[in-house]
Amino acid sequence: MRNDYIFEQSKKYMPGGVNSPVRAFKDVEVNPPVIKKGVGAKIYDEDGKEYIDFVGAWGPMILGHCDEAVVKAIKETSENAIAFGATTELELKLAKHICTTLDNIEMIRMVNSGTEATMSAVKLARGYTGRDKIIKFSGCYHGHFEGFLVSAGSGLMTEGIPGSAGVPLESIKNTLIADYNDLQSVKNIFEKFENDIAAIIVEPVAGNMGVIPAKFEFLKGLRDLCDEYKSLLIFDEVMSGFRVAYKGAQSLYGIKPDLTTFAKIMGGGLPSGAYGGRKEIMEKLSPLGPVYQAGTMSGNPIVMAAGLATLEKLYNNPDLYKHLEALGQKLEEGLKEIAKANNIPLVVNRCGAMLTAFFTKEDKVENYEDAKKCDTGMFNKFFTHLLKNGIYIAPSQFEAIFLSVKHSSEDIDKFLEVARAFTK
Repeated sequence: MRNDYIFEQSKKYMPGGVNSPVRAFKDVEVNPPVIKKGVGAKIYDEDGKEYIDFVGAWGPMILGHCDEAVVKAIKETSENAIAFGATTELELKLAKHICTTLDNIEMIRMVNSGTEATMSAVKLARGYTGRDKIIKFSGCYHGHFEGFLVSAGSGLMTEGIPGSAGVPLESIKNTLIADYNDLQSVKNIFEKFENDIAAIIVEPVAGNMGVIPAKFEFLKGLRDLCDEYKSLLIFDEVMSGFRVAYKGAQSLYGIKPDLTTFAKIMGGGLPSGAYGGRKEIMEKLSPLGPVYQAGTMSGNPIVMAAGLATLEKLYNNPDLYKHLEALGQKLEEGLKEIAKANNIPLVVNRCGAMLTAFFTKEDKVENYEDAKKCDTGMFNKFFTHLLKNGIYIAPSQFEAIFLSVKHSSEDIDKFLEVARAFTK
């Protein structure tokens, strides 16, 4: 079996055989399929097995694998440009497209990953306000920057690690932890550190402790607190940006952050990231201002071309989001019906084209503490059942199921058919 052979060989040269921990499938206790090809909503492993893909490279592939427009843009660009580390028209085109089609982005800075975007946004907030402390939320994951590895979800929850080895206490002393969807916990922090807080960083739709949308009153309260204490509000839309709606989660809530971070979809599947917001804040960045941030590969022409092709297609075809919403609703309702019929304790949280099925006896999952009560053993059995039957989802209870515009109603039927055959 080439899958097993390649994975075992990989362990000799890469820690755990992977370049990102969750890919190792450690907690579900099966070897991961080694993916060779992807077309539309389908992926194929080295053994030739076909899967309907509900991971989508952990979110970026909203247009499906190898979308024709994106592939064309990559091919055409690569004939003339791979990397320059210099200004190109393509980065102007993508920056202009984002700034003119999104509501709250006046200026933007391109980077190479979601982690780089969030850590840079926090540094900018500190430079703008002259303050050091930030507030983040238990269960929200903003990348592997040391200052964020205090209480996180996703891979860290799955690995059972409270933070990370190698992170000095000095690196996290200015990170304050509040409870997601609990405004009072934030008020308590502001009352104690009122003149020291540079920013709040939050996922308006959390996706790394499973999908948990913020309550409107919670986000509105964060906005009001930031205004009162002259702190900045940063929305981490690395996952939700261009996915739950073209203009991101902030457009669904009608709440305006000071800075927003992006990645995943904005690069069309290539390594990408960005952060942007009000002009007066962004102009604090070097070379205009004192906050230094740089990147040799930032604004890479191939990435900019793939991102522009992706965002233009999404922006020019708003019906794609209606398609995604219909598929998401069908999958959500179908899973709930199956769980009820089979007496399986299940909560399904969804926002647009991302959802999580939580195996829990709780009535709702609204924060990290709720998520931790899930039956991960039950999820592992469910995951293995799906995988064996050609349905590929993330190997963690605390991740999202992602839909693409290439998924069909028949793909959802197949998912539900397989789920219906699952027994405890």
